[in-house]
Amino acid sequence: MATKHDTEQLLERQTVKPPPLYQVALLNDDYTPMEFVVAIIQEYFNKDRETATQIMLSVHRHGKGVCGVFSKDVACTKVEFVLTHARKAGHPLQCVMEEV
Repeated sequence: MATKHDTEQLLERQTVKPPPLYQVALLNDDYTPMEFVVAIIQEYFNKDRETATQIMLSVHRHGKGVCGVFSKDVACTKVEFVLTHARKAGHPLQCVMEEV
């Protein structure tokens, strides 16, 4: 029969690490209009116009702009939605996810 001390040691060893998080970022290109990028950020990342514009400017000036940090499944879904929307609109916008 397990003692209270044994149970406490077992609980200490069973600590679960939180799942990894992923940042979703847009990458700069020379063809996608800035207004389209702002609209994408507002629609898929729920940012207000001012925040979306700041992220778009980061994409434009630094080559990459982080739109948010999510669990793996959510990040993957957002990347797919953005890429699908961009392709349907005829833009080469790239969206990637990176582990934080």
